[in-house]
Amino acid sequence: MLFASGCSQNTPEEGTTEETGGEVTEEVTEGAVEGATEETTEGVTEEATEGAMETEGEGGYSSVINPDDFVEVIDNPYFPLTPGTTFVYEGESEGEPIRDEVYVTNETRTVMGVKTIVVRDREFEDGELAEETFDWYAQDKDGNVWYFGEDSREYDEGEVVSTEGSWEAGVNGAQPGIIMKGNPQVGDTYRQEYLAGEAEDMAEVVSMNESVSVPYGSFENCLKTREWTPLEPGIEENKYYAAETGLLLEITVRGEAEKLELVEIITE
Repeated sequence: MLFASGCSQNTPEEGTTEETGGEVTEEVTEGAVEGATEETTEGVTEEATEGAMETEGEGGYSSVINPDDFVEVIDNPYFPLTPGTTFVYEGESEGEPIRDEVYVTNETRTVMGVKTIVVRDREFEDGELAEETFDWYAQDKDGNVWYFGEDSREYDEGEVVSTEGSWEAGVNGAQPGIIMKGNPQVGDTYRQEYLAGEAEDMAEVVSMNESVSVPYGSFENCLKTREWTPLEPGIEENKYYAAETGLLLEITVRGEAEKLELVEIITE
């Protein structure tokens, strides 16, 4: 999965691999459940207003979700999700070509009382569908974009062989996390998801002024994040986002070699 790292995928820290191809300048060294329904819930953030917040209490991570703190659209400049939009990414994983198509559907799914937008993410390896997920996102009044879970399916020769990685906030102890802060600042660290022992992705804002070039175009003043999970020590990735565009580039800087670049945005 590209937008959300998934229960057992992405992990980052400052890496040590220089990017080429979809170039990152600015001294970048780094190495649905077909849902449908409605309603809303609140967000959890470290700097949220009334009610919406995330904390690390005695029992670990805890989120406070109030449906009234959420809005109908997701227009965070670094993570805009306009229904009918498809983001197309291409790259390599361990030397093999991969393609990722992220489609913002017109469907919604209610999770913890919050009406989330359903985003379909399809990953192809050597032209064959390898994984398909339906991710659930919602934005709170402060502009934070929350990740409420996913319905994940892995494929082999056209057949579903696993649904591992699927989770839903509010079920079996799972809690939502933040995919993109409403007002990101260097040094911000936050959970993107939480299900003890299964979904513990973390992110940190590393820079706000990166220069990035990918097949889709060249951008200045980009946001750079470092992402990782304690469940997979030794694996990290960096992601780059441009305001009013969204995710441009994803590079694994520790662990298996993988890189994806934005090549096209299609609107209906």
